[in-house]
Amino acid sequence: MEESSSKTDFPTEIVKEGNVKLLVPKLKAFVKSPSEYAPSKAPVFYNPVMELNRDIAVLALQAYQRTVSREIVVCEPLAGCGAMGVRFAAEVKGVKKVVMTDISAKASELASRNVEINGLDKLVTAEHKEANALLSDYSAPHRRFDAIDLDPFGSPVPYLDSSIRALRNSGFLASTATDMAPLCGVHPKACIRKYGGKPLRTEYCHELAVRLLAGCLAATAAKRDIGINVVFSHSSDHYVRVYATMEYGAKKADESLRNMGYILHCFECFHRETARLHSFIKNDGKCDECGSKLSIAGPLWVGRILDKRFCELMEEEVKRRRLRLANRIEKTLSLIRSEIDAPITYYVVDKLCDALSLPVPPVKKVAETLKGGGYHALLTHFNTRGIRSDAPANVMKNAVREAVGAGGKF
Repeated sequence: MEESSSKTDFPTEIVKEGNVKLLVPKLKAFVKSPSEYAPSKAPVFYNPVMELNRDIAVLALQAYQRTVSREIVVCEPLAGCGAMGVRFAAEVKGVKKVVMTDISAKASELASRNVEINGLDKLVTAEHKEANALLSDYSAPHRRFDAIDLDPFGSPVPYLDSSIRALRNSGFLASTATDMAPLCGVHPKACIRKYGGKPLRTEYCHELAVRLLAGCLAATAAKRDIGINVVFSHSSDHYVRVYATMEYGAKKADESLRNMGYILHCFECFHRETARLHSFIKNDGKCDECGSKLSIAGPLWVGRILDKRFCELMEEEVKRRRLRLANRIEKTLSLIRSEIDAPITYYVVDKLCDALSLPVPPVKKVAETLKGGGYHALLTHFNTRGIRSDAPANVMKNAVREAVGAGGKF
């Protein structure tokens, strides 16, 4: 890191990320105790931990550009210091223009400075305007963006409708949600208010978070007679991220809504099942395995949350680049790609062992046991201790017992 001699009225420094140099707030100068969250204390938001998110966003935008095979115009309506928008312009081939904006005057000034530092004045415009206001300015035909990246501090929901209106047909929308407490069921009322679906505090709550965000996006787009196609998603650190393309037309919207439904979960025996929207819930909502009452998450997205070709394009792109976090990204993408055809939800071995009062065996040993019994068993990027499987809950518990040598029958 280099000290900066910028004209800002707060301490800054130069950091290198991807192929660019960024003038950012010197975060250490804004915290009084280690427990404080530095990015929220600084006058302009910048989170170095989100470098991974920005790396993946660059790969995803390049993958999208390759699928449409033309120059693209991109918008970052919550720019902060402009890190994402500057990287898009500098690192994604085929970007014709990037429009950034932030409601904060200081953020807009810093974003403009970063555009200048990287010599991107002809490619990037940094404005000082509220996100929804700017997106509305670009909602008319022939003014719309090819791609929009929503990366808020909190929920993206307040910006979804204006983003959808500002995207052309087959446009690309990336959205981040960092409000994991509502999405993971700690504050269910807040989740219902914001995302229109009920969460559950289950061991696979991070997948539910992705599906609640995707479901909210699908429902919001459908009101505009627009369908969505989720091409990539992931959960990392303290956030979830959903990438989707938009398809104009009432029929596309109807097709999209067929991917909405519910996940039913039994907190007694770990059984879970999926029900499509408006489908009949059998057995009066009682668990098939133990007869207990099933808890319901949703409505949410129960369709695919990954596209095979899109994942392959992203893997190709990471191999072409020199990213600081390349090894982590390659491992994550490889794991994610293996989950494309996997069953919805996953079991967490530690959670099963806790309920069964058993010592915790290696996850791979449980997976091998399941495969030996004729079931699918895949690891998941959502949880290092998780296994995706088509095995029923009682078989999963038996596999854990066998893996620890406590006896189990298949």
